[in-house]
Amino acid sequence: MATATPLPISVSEYLHTSYRPDCDFVDGVVEERNVGLIEHSEMLGELIWQFRDSKPQWGVHSLPTIRIRVSDSRVRVADVALISVDAPREQVIQTPPVAVVEILSPEDRIPRYAERLEDYRRMGVTNVWVVDPATRKGFDCSSGEWVETGVFDAGPIHIDLASIFAAIDEDRAR
Repeated sequence: MATATPLPISVSEYLHTSYRPDCDFVDGVVEERNVGLIEHSEMLGELIWQFRDSKPQWGVHSLPTIRIRVSDSRVRVADVALISVDAPREQVIQTPPVAVVEILSPEDRIPRYAERLEDYRRMGVTNVWVVDPATRKGFDCSSGEWVETGVFDAGPIHIDLASIFAAIDEDRAR
């Protein structure tokens, strides 16, 4: 059976279309993202909770599932973007975030993610972090390498993954 190849669309058409869940846009092609599993959602919720509580000290807004225009022909939907409180208010983020956190789903593969993370770095995002809820590992991918870490640090921003996983475990125990 033959499969249809999606026809390219313009970035304008993509930006004026809603997708559920939201999709990436890569060189004219709409690409689905892996989301929706409980581990992904739990991690997203805990990160957002910590970021919101730390906003005054860190000076960042935390924006979940936000479109980021990483280049003229690409828009990525970050799981969480940390945007400086001094950055311009943009419906589609075009100013490089302070940090981007991506949460792996079981279907995600590192080679596919490598391109996504490189898009953030090319845009100028200096802190690119990945969390794998299945293995409970964090990776600092800011340099292009996957460096395992339990703590994400960037200036005043300090994310201790052990405390995030402990909070998730506590919620599950209730």
